[in-house]
Amino acid sequence: MVDGVDAERARLARVPGGTNLVEPQQQNRLATLRDALDYQPGIVIQDFFGGTDQPRLSIRGSGIQSNPVNRGVLLLQDGLPLNEADGSFIIGFLEPRNAALVSARRGANALTPGATTLGGELDFVSLTGAQERGRVRAETGSYGRQALQAAVGGVGERFDSRISASSDRFDGYRHHSASRRDSVQANLGFQGDGNFENRTYLTWTDLSFQIPSVVPKDRIASDPRGVMGDGATAQDQLLNVYKRDPRRAADQLRLANRSRWGSDTLRQELGVYWQDTDDLFNNQTSYTVTHSRTVGAQWQASGRPAGEQGAWGWRTGVSWAQSDMQRELYATSPVNGQQLQRFGVYDLDASNVQALAALDWRVAPDWTLVGSVQWSQLTRDAASRTSAVRADQDWTFATPKVGVNWAATPTTRLWANLSRSHEAPTYWEIVSATAAANSPSTASAELVRLAAQRATTLEVGGEGQWGEGVRPVRWSAAAYRSILADELISTTDANGIKVGTYNYRGGTLHQGLELGLAGAQPLLGGVLDWRASWTLSDYRFRGGVYAGKQIAGVPRHLINAELMLRQGAWRVGPNLRWLPVDTPTDHANTPSTEQDGYVLLGIKLEWAQGPWAAYLQAENLTDRRYASSYAIRNQATAAQPGYLPGVGRSLTAGVTYKF
Repeated sequence: MVDGVDAERARLARVPGGTNLVEPQQQNRLATLRDALDYQPGIVIQDFFGGTDQPRLSIRGSGIQSNPVNRGVLLLQDGLPLNEADGSFIIGFLEPRNAALVSARRGANALTPGATTLGGELDFVSLTGAQERGRVRAETGSYGRQALQAAVGGVGERFDSRISASSDRFDGYRHHSASRRDSVQANLGFQGDGNFENRTYLTWTDLSFQIPSVVPKDRIASDPRGVMGDGATAQDQLLNVYKRDPRRAADQLRLANRSRWGSDTLRQELGVYWQDTDDLFNNQTSYTVTHSRTVGAQWQASGRPAGEQGAWGWRTGVSWAQSDMQRELYATSPVNGQQLQRFGVYDLDASNVQALAALDWRVAPDWTLVGSVQWSQLTRDAASRTSAVRADQDWTFATPKVGVNWAATPTTRLWANLSRSHEAPTYWEIVSATAAANSPSTASAELVRLAAQRATTLEVGGEGQWGEGVRPVRWSAAAYRSILADELISTTDANGIKVGTYNYRGGTLHQGLELGLAGAQPLLGGVLDWRASWTLSDYRFRGGVYAGKQIAGVPRHLINAELMLRQGAWRVGPNLRWLPVDTPTDHANTPSTEQDGYVLLGIKLEWAQGPWAAYLQAENLTDRRYASSYAIRNQATAAQPGYLPGVGRSLTAGVTYKF
C-alpha cells in the first residue's frame, strides 16, 4: 500500500482548512522531531533537553498543559492511531527517518474517525520497499550525539518489503540529560487482483532518557548546563537531581495491518493494530509505572458515484480502540532515587467507539461545500486495586463541521470552516499523584473526575502560488478563533512538578495566524532556496480568576526562516528560530517570570552527488543562553525551579548513502 506525496497533496487540497505536507527525506539531518517539522506553520515544537526525549508539541494550543507531553493531538502511524485509547501518547516513539511523508491536518481538519481534539492529527507514513531500496545514514555531533540508521527494501511482482533499524545516543548538553533510542520498523506489502492492497507493519522501540529537570531563571545565564544539585543552596540539596535520578524509560512493540480495495466509485479500507507498552517515569518525587495493551480497528469508505468529475462525493468511517492499563505509583527516595513505598495501584480501562460521515458538493465549478459529523462514545474507567475507590467516566458527543472551498484561480484556493471539537482527559489527568519533595512518606493518590474540554472554531485561509514556471512562490495562510469551555489546566507545585489537573470554568479563547512562504530565485549563477513560517498564538482566559490573562505554555510569536544558496552539488546558508517577545510561564502572568524572547542563528552546508549526501550543521552560533521551555504554573516566581535551559552552540555532521 503506497500513499505517495502527490496522492496525499490531492487529498489535502479537498480539505477546507489548514494542513501541512512534509517530506522528511528532503532533510539531511533528522536527529530530532523538530528537524522534520521545522518551518511548518501552525506546528509548535519546544525542545526539552535536545535529544530523543519528549519535546512539547502543540497545534492551536493543544496539550500545552500536559507534562509529560502526552495529549491534544492524534498521532497516526500509517493512518492508524499511535495513541493509547485514553488519548495519551509517548512522542519519543516517533521516528521521522523512516517516514516518506508526514501529513498534518490541523484542528478540526482531521480526516480519521478518531480525531476530535483541538489539535487535529499528525500522520507519519512509512517508506516502503517500492519507494526506496535502501539507505545507510550516520550522524555525529556535539555533546556525544551519535546516530546510525540502516534500511533495506525489495520489490517483486506482487510483494515488496522494507526494514529499517536506527540507534541514537546523546550524552546531553546539560548534566544528567543523556538519552538513547533503538528502533526497528518493518513493513510487507502485497498487491492483489482487483485493486486489492494489503500491508503489514511491525515496530519496536526502546527509549530512555535522563531528566535534568527545571532550574531557577537566573541559572539560565549563570549555569545553563547545570541542574539542581550543582549548587550549595538548601533548594539544591532538596531537589538534587543526581540523587533523585529523574528519568523515563519506555518500550513498545506494535503490529498493524491495513487493506484497501475498490475504485474511485467505492473505495474501502480496513485497518487493525495492537501495541504493548511499558513505561517508567520518575518525575523526582514519584515513579509512575504503566503497562498497557491497546487494540484497535478502523474502517473507512469513500466514493464519488459519477466519477472524479462528479458533483457529489462522500466518505464514512468507524473506529474502535480499547486499552487495558495497570498503573502503579511509588514514592521516590531523595537519597538515591530508588522506589520507596507504593501508594497507588490502579486498573485502567479506556475504550472509544467513533463514527464519521462526510459529504462534499461541488455547487459550481469553482465552489465546493463540505460537511461532516463525528459521533463519539468514550469511556475511562479507573479502579484502585487496594481499596473500593473507583471513578468510571464516559462522554458521548457529536463534533460537526461545515466548510467551503473556492478555487479562486487555477493556482489559488481559499477556504472557510466552522467546527466543534472535544477532548476527554487521559489517565495522566484522571490519576493524580501528590508527593512532597521533603516528605516521601506522605505521598498519596486520588482519582479525579473531569469534564471533556470543548471548543467551537471558526477558520478562514488559503494557499496557492505566485508566479509561473518552475520557481513560483508558494504560500499558505490560516486564521482561526476557538472559544473553549472547560479547558484542561494542569498545576505544578513550588518545585515545578505536576500535581493535578482541573477544568477552567471561566472560559478560554485560542486564536492565531499560521503563515508559510517558500520559493526559489536565481542568484550568483545558482539558485537561492528559501522558506519561512510565522505562527501567532494568542491564547487568553475569557473569565474567571485569570480573566484577560494570557494562557501560559506557547510562545505568542514563533518565526522560523532559512536561506540556502544552491550551486551544483552544494547548498549553504543561514537559518533562524526567533521568539520576538517574552512568553508568560504562569497563568497569572507574573512580571519577571516570563520566558525571555530569543533569536537562535544557525548555518548549514550540504552536498549531494549521486547516491551520496553529506551535511555539516551548526546551531546557536552565538551561544545564546535561553530557556527552551518551562514548567507551567498558576502563579510563579523567578526563584522557583521552572525553566529548562536550551542547548548551547553545537555542531552536527552526517553522511548518507542511498541505494
